[in-house]
Amino acid sequence: MNDRVNNDTLDELKLEARMGGTGSLQAREVRRIDVSDFEARRPEITEQLWSAAVEVGFFQLVNHGIDVARVRQMFADSARFFALPQDVKAQYPMAKGTNAGWEYRAQVRPSTGTPDQKESYQITRPRMAQLWPSEAELPGFQAAALDFEQRCWTLAMQVLSCFAEKLGFARDFFARAHAYDAPDYQSTLRLLHYFAVPEGETLPEGVWRGGAHTDFNCLTLLFQRSGQGGLQVLPGKEAEGQAWTEVEPADEVITCNIGDMLMRWSDDRLPSNFHRVRNPRPDEYQGARYSIAYFAQANQGVVIDGPQHRHAPITAGEFLTQRVMANYGKY
Repeated sequence: MNDRVNNDTLDELKLEARMGGTGSLQAREVRRIDVSDFEARRPEITEQLWSAAVEVGFFQLVNHGIDVARVRQMFADSARFFALPQDVKAQYPMAKGTNAGWEYRAQVRPSTGTPDQKESYQITRPRMAQLWPSEAELPGFQAAALDFEQRCWTLAMQVLSCFAEKLGFARDFFARAHAYDAPDYQSTLRLLHYFAVPEGETLPEGVWRGGAHTDFNCLTLLFQRSGQGGLQVLPGKEAEGQAWTEVEPADEVITCNIGDMLMRWSDDRLPSNFHRVRNPRPDEYQGARYSIAYFAQANQGVVIDGPQHRHAPITAGEFLTQRVMANYGKY
């Protein structure tokens, strides 16, 4: 790895490490973009997505084609998984650097230095050997999760095709970079369970459900449950001000953000944004919070190199390994 590649990555981590404070709140528009009748409306949708991504770095999709009943069923399946006994889930552990399997309070953000108050289960299809619960333990879970993951890939590639054209790439550039059937595919569906706050307790200062961070990937699709709030976002270009915006959850809406991989690929034209999950306030719902994230991240052997070559080329595998290890204490 050359020095320029390493310095680019370390700069990203140094910025994240400065984001651990409480900061302040600021109202911002969270744009909702209707992506129905996608092909017929492609030019209009492309301009709306590009504007939101360039100016803010996050946006929400409505009428996105993944039926809300299917989303709710995936949340029910996720809750079934996390309700398994600890010793059962522990049979399917996430090995360091693989981004596949179950982790429990293992993610330590550079911004906080403390473990996120959650557990998660990562589904990265080519790496799932011996990591699926059995049919006896969780009937129908594997098939349902794979179906949902493919739906997410299809939607993410639609969005990325708009960015590809604006960047001067072929329309299918990112679909080829994230080829679904390739053996080095590394996009991930992540099920998340943030723990309920025990009655009468508050989490100590500096401990977060999810510490401030940017995502490592190209594009994130985040599904949230109505009534289970806490997500706060911050445009990357305004990071130093640390003024956060609350994002209201809704079952039928997908919240999206640009990740570090796409920011690099776009020669920084598309900024990744910071986000975090705060702890509930005393007057709010104190129960468990569930979310589902799909991380579209280019296949391992794909080289990330922007049209203007602002950053040193790096494979997506190298890039992702550096960022994952930084968040699990081994960088």
